[in-house]
Amino acid sequence: MENVVIIGAGAAGYTAAIYCARANLEPLVIEGMQPGGQLTTTTEVENYPGFPEGIDGTKMMEKFRAQAERFGAKFLQYDAVAKADFSQKPYKLEMMAGDPIEAKTVIIATGATAKYLGLESEQKFMGRGVSACATCDGAFYKDVPVVVVGGGDTACEEATFLTRFASKVTLVHRRDELRASKIMAERTVKNEKIEMAWNSVIEEIVGDDSGVTGVKIRNVKTDEITEIPASGYFSAIGHKPNTEPFDQLEKDEVGYLIADGVKTKFEGVYAAGDVSDAVYRQAITAAGTGCAAALEAERYLEAQEG
Repeated sequence: MENVVIIGAGAAGYTAAIYCARANLEPLVIEGMQPGGQLTTTTEVENYPGFPEGIDGTKMMEKFRAQAERFGAKFLQYDAVAKADFSQKPYKLEMMAGDPIEAKTVIIATGATAKYLGLESEQKFMGRGVSACATCDGAFYKDVPVVVVGGGDTACEEATFLTRFASKVTLVHRRDELRASKIMAERTVKNEKIEMAWNSVIEEIVGDDSGVTGVKIRNVKTDEITEIPASGYFSAIGHKPNTEPFDQLEKDEVGYLIADGVKTKFEGVYAAGDVSDAVYRQAITAAGTGCAAALEAERYLEAQEG
């Protein structure tokens, strides 16, 4: 039986592993199918303290992992949790491939997955002009045009944020009015640096070896196809939290885990990072909650022993 099982291997999971390992808890990290999480889809991270020159997202996560490993964290690769049972102790995790795992405490750090349209060209230019995080990548698009797809509050927020850097932001929406809250929609439409492409859908991301060079859109009423010059394409149609195995935990209407800080309704079970954060979704906030979850797990285990 494990003292601490950490499900997920992004900024939150690896940070939790560092803290638990330094407390001699020998945590087991279930890395899943995408070790490193969302940061592995980002080429350059410039807003994480301690890296003044920036750092490749994958390399950054490799450093996190190496630090956790140095202190004695264990790792389970190429397997994921199929179902978690928190109804009795020790907690039981059914795995996709391997044997079930029992744990005294569990830290859930499975993150959230950005939604994309599913175009082949989105995948082709991922990290080379295609992004789902304006806060993360907006600064790379100074004085160049970009395209944002979406129609809700997220799309309006991303488009507005990008006006700080881009020469022009085209917001593509399939309808003739935004789904965003009224004040957010009005603010977006009135912004001089944002051009609305109403009644339109994305057909294809185009580019070359240097990355994205344009976006083809189709007007749903006329079927006319137009290519918009752009150096960046931002998907702003939402995120899907990776919470399917955790049916016993409370979730909001989107599926994010509901926690009091990092504490779920089951003692010794914690949620950290984007799996319970629909607001900030940054590496540093994920790392912070990973730290908090580890400290809570350590205190819980100490109290049980006492």
